[in-house]
Amino acid sequence: MTALAWLRSWLTTVDHKRIAVMYFVAAFLFLLIAGFEGQMLRLQLAAPGRDFLDPDLYNQLFTMHGTTMVFFAGMGLVAAFLNFVVPLQIGARDVAFPRLNALSFWVFLFGGLFLYASVPFRTMPDGGWFAYMPLTNPEYSPSLGMDFYLLALLIAGVGSIAGGVNFLVTILNLRAPGMTFMRMPLFAWMALIVAALILLAFPPFTVGLIFMLFDRRFGTHFFDAAAGADPVLWQHLFWVFGHPEVYILILPAFGVVSDVIPSFSRKGLFGYPIVVFSGILIAFLGFGVWVHHMFSVGLGPVVNAVFGGTTMLIAIPTGIKIFNWIATMWGGQLRFRTAMLFAIGLVGTFTIGGLSGVMHSSPPADLQQTDTYFVVAHFHYVLVGGTVFGLFSGFYYWFPKATGRLLHEGLGKAHFWLTFVALNVTFFPMHFSGLLGMPRRTYTYAEGLGLDTFNLISTIGAFIFTLAFVPLIWNLWRTWRRGEAAGHNPWDASTLEWTTPSPPPHYNFAVIPSVDRRDPLWHPYVEPELREEGDEPGGVFPRRQPDEPPEPVHMPEPSYWPLVLATGMLLMTIGGLGSLGLTLFGLLVTAVGLFGWAFEPPFGREAS
Repeated sequence: MTALAWLRSWLTTVDHKRIAVMYFVAAFLFLLIAGFEGQMLRLQLAAPGRDFLDPDLYNQLFTMHGTTMVFFAGMGLVAAFLNFVVPLQIGARDVAFPRLNALSFWVFLFGGLFLYASVPFRTMPDGGWFAYMPLTNPEYSPSLGMDFYLLALLIAGVGSIAGGVNFLVTILNLRAPGMTFMRMPLFAWMALIVAALILLAFPPFTVGLIFMLFDRRFGTHFFDAAAGADPVLWQHLFWVFGHPEVYILILPAFGVVSDVIPSFSRKGLFGYPIVVFSGILIAFLGFGVWVHHMFSVGLGPVVNAVFGGTTMLIAIPTGIKIFNWIATMWGGQLRFRTAMLFAIGLVGTFTIGGLSGVMHSSPPADLQQTDTYFVVAHFHYVLVGGTVFGLFSGFYYWFPKATGRLLHEGLGKAHFWLTFVALNVTFFPMHFSGLLGMPRRTYTYAEGLGLDTFNLISTIGAFIFTLAFVPLIWNLWRTWRRGEAAGHNPWDASTLEWTTPSPPPHYNFAVIPSVDRRDPLWHPYVEPELREEGDEPGGVFPRRQPDEPPEPVHMPEPSYWPLVLATGMLLMTIGGLGSLGLTLFGLLVTAVGLFGWAFEPPFGREAS
């Protein structure tokens, strides 16, 4: 294949596995960039009174770090795992809407690139990833930085909502024969819940972004107190999205751990129905706790008491999962491979973050802690100790399926232990500096406050994070050059993706499998006509996919139109900075992409 043909194949692909790879590469690069920004912040705070960064640059890096981590690194990695794993786990050949899936990736990527286009113009957003009004009004933030923020998140949000629709329909309609809801793998269950969360949480945030954009660009007064509006409305619109967003990021990690721990314990998940319903309950309660981010706003004792109660309540289904994972490991035949270590690491570190979260359910306590580094410690234990550890567990678990090669276990364990040490050295001291009064979102602090040692330790821990990526990157390079062949099912796992070759073919399954129980690969399959009375049906048919499909498989054709449509949306976004002509041209390109998409035949290629 020529270089041009290779590039064309990736630009036009609608294969969910290739789209997953593109999501992963893009999100991993965003993760590295955001990590570098975090290192710059820690260098500034390593000692009191430093001037390594000036206040304006500190605010810009602080904003870019949080925005990138949440919307482009975190969401991108979640999308990568959902794209690769979900169709394989439920026995589908692709997602329900392959071209919409490609569009989701391109607008996600263009949103991230547009945000970072602010860097060469030296006008990065500076209002924090939460963009509180009125500090983001033109009066206080006159540069284009916040416009880059608003427009980048609007276009990326289109991809998130489209992805939510896609995975909701895929899981509801494309499950293998016999795969009832209570036979689905836990990762697929969490993906279904996350898809619903996205469709419910992103619209109010999108409305808020549009209102703020209109306030900044067209002189409206949606959040202008002087015109009789309420700036706190932005906080409600943001946090009614922002708290479910935490679960959009953490529930896929919970799904990973709920698949990994049984595989390496040689036991079915303890209390499977309870884990499923606790995930549903977390999603439901997640929309009733957003005001605990606003206890310092002054909404009144009744409101604070109600949301303090719901915050305590949501800890129950979260804690249930912890006990289920521990009970699954109890008495199991444990194998401490790298994926299992990251899963166990999540159980420990997320518990710390969860306990400090319960402390914030008390409005008086939260009022003292909310603008201190105690909260920074809390949400990093949740998002790094939870989401990052969980997704790294999934990375080591499904990497052999994606590539056909096994990562080196020694390098993998070095990566785990360095990451585990880095997390605790960086963020655990922040509990103490926060309780001593170290404020968030400030670029320096004075001597003699007892904060020097804690901040220095946190900065050292941040650089251990950088060191932790060395064995990971070396492992990837080594495996690409001479990695050990993985085979179909190197972990002796129990779910459908392990019946396919590694890596899976374009069509995933030569024969659509049928299942009649949970953990099908751990139970022998008996043909219905051979079963005797009293036999317990079990397993999956076929237990291993044939090398070639018995009949032609029609798959969606590659298409340029998702890329054309996304390019038109990007041009409209750029025009939103002040060019009506570019906006209209982008609208024209978008219309061409829509018409081309509508009249393009969806199928044509047959699997060989």
